[in-house]
Amino acid sequence: MESSLSSSLLGSYSYSYSYSYSLKAKPSFAIAPCRLICYPSRKSGSRSRRRGGFASSLAALDRDRDGGGRRVGVVFKESQGQSTRSPFSQPLLVPAAAGAILLFSFLAWKFLANLLVAKPKTPPPVKAASSQPPSWSFSPGSNLSAASPIKFDADSRKKLNDFSQLLRYFQLVDLSGHNFGDDGLFFLAESLGQNQSAEDVNFSANGITANGLRAFEGVLQRNTSLRALNLSGNPIGDEGAKCLSDMLVLNGGIQKLQLNATGIGDEGAKALGEMLKKNATIRVLELNNNNIDYPGFASLAGALLENNKIESIHLNGNYGGPLGAASIGTALELNTSLRELHLHGNGIGNEGIRLIIKGLAVHRGEMTLLDIGNNDIGSEGASHIATFIGNTKHLVWLNLYMNDIGDEGAEKIADALRENRTITSIDLGGNNIHSRGVTALAKVLKDNSVLKSLELSYNPIGADGVKALCEVLKFKGKIETLKFGWCQIGAHGAQYIADCLKYNTTISTLDLRANGLGDEGAICLAQSLKVVNEALTSLDLGFNEIRDKGAFALAQALKANEDIAVASLNLGNNFFTKYGQVALTEARDHVYEMNDREINISF
Repeated sequence: MESSLSSSLLGSYSYSYSYSYSLKAKPSFAIAPCRLICYPSRKSGSRSRRRGGFASSLAALDRDRDGGGRRVGVVFKESQGQSTRSPFSQPLLVPAAAGAILLFSFLAWKFLANLLVAKPKTPPPVKAASSQPPSWSFSPGSNLSAASPIKFDADSRKKLNDFSQLLRYFQLVDLSGHNFGDDGLFFLAESLGQNQSAEDVNFSANGITANGLRAFEGVLQRNTSLRALNLSGNPIGDEGAKCLSDMLVLNGGIQKLQLNATGIGDEGAKALGEMLKKNATIRVLELNNNNIDYPGFASLAGALLENNKIESIHLNGNYGGPLGAASIGTALELNTSLRELHLHGNGIGNEGIRLIIKGLAVHRGEMTLLDIGNNDIGSEGASHIATFIGNTKHLVWLNLYMNDIGDEGAEKIADALRENRTITSIDLGGNNIHSRGVTALAKVLKDNSVLKSLELSYNPIGADGVKALCEVLKFKGKIETLKFGWCQIGAHGAQYIADCLKYNTTISTLDLRANGLGDEGAICLAQSLKVVNEALTSLDLGFNEIRDKGAFALAQALKANEDIAVASLNLGNNFFTKYGQVALTEARDHVYEMNDREINISF
């Protein structure tokens, strides 16, 4: 059936509906194409007017069925140019026409309903994840699992595409802290597959789990340009360590692997140890702040017995204890490649350090850095360390921070430094050292021209200890970095330091935080800053209860000395008002205008 609808105004409220259709009935009877015109009522009144459309047509049709059949037939004959005696006038015509109108009304209603009411879309069925390994391609995002329900919004996808471009074209790429998770890593991983640009990639703190590391399957084995991979701060755990170890066995590019704070325990350390026995390219392995106990230490120590390529291992903040230290000490006896050993915060104690030093004594490599801070080492342990200091020919950096060697231990270390000619930096902060221990160290500095950095913070050395050290540093020693934070120096000790700065030509960094200097101490230092001092570039006076009077003195000193070299002045957490801050700000601007040099002043 074919139908077309047209309407025209007849009189005041007359509508016409025409239908063209073709019907096939029995062979003995056929209805030719016709046009049906229905005239609605012409009665006045809002009720009749509002009816209109199909309602009016149906009302007219009812009337025609009762007495208007002839009128319909006449219209039909006139449209066909035939006589009034047509088969259309038979009783069968009117029901057929009414059926056509009802059918059209139904179709029109369905059409409008489809336009106005949107059908809810049925989500596609989620297929079960395949157990087969993923098939890799090299366009961004193509490695996302088809089974994954995660869909990136436009902004996230744009960012990931930008990250992908960084991985393709830059050597150093830092994507830390973006929290793109496992799916983001799948999106980005293939950019490393054919990458020949990025050498150092940082994916730390992105919420990547062990499942996400599967994105590297086939990528790390193929990539030859990547040299450093940082996955720190991602909760990959032991499973992630195992997954990564399997991939790195055959990797020939990565030299630095950082897995700090990743929740790795003994099982993960064991997997990494097995990997190190076969991998010949990794030089630096960082496993700081994990959950590795003695069994994990033993596994890594076993790797050091066989691997003579690794140069630096970081195990700070774990739970090695004396037994873990013993296993590392045994490995050091046979290992020839290790140059840096980081064991900060493992509670190894005096016995543990004895076993470490025993291994170092026969170590055939060149150990240049030893970090054994915060390990409950006392004066007894300091004796073993002093023995190593006196004999080593390679150690450059030694950290004993936050142990408890006391004055006795400090004196032993000082005696060893008298013979040492390699150590340039030593950290003795937080060791309960008083003026007695500092005085012993000061005597050594008269003849030691190698030591450049001395950290003594968090020791109650007082004004007397500072006096002993400053009297030597006026004209002797080569100290460039001197740290006295939280040492109970006071304003009296500040006078000794100020006097030293008038003559010293080597100290470039001076830390005097939290020493109760007050305005008096600040004024003493300001007087020294007025004198020509071309060495001091960084001065830290934070937490010293300095008020506006001290701020004015420091501001005047900055203005007065045109040749002052200070580029960084920290005055945070003091008691300045806005007047003191304005004075220092004006002094900073004055130095810039007169000497074209910037001074970074922090309040």
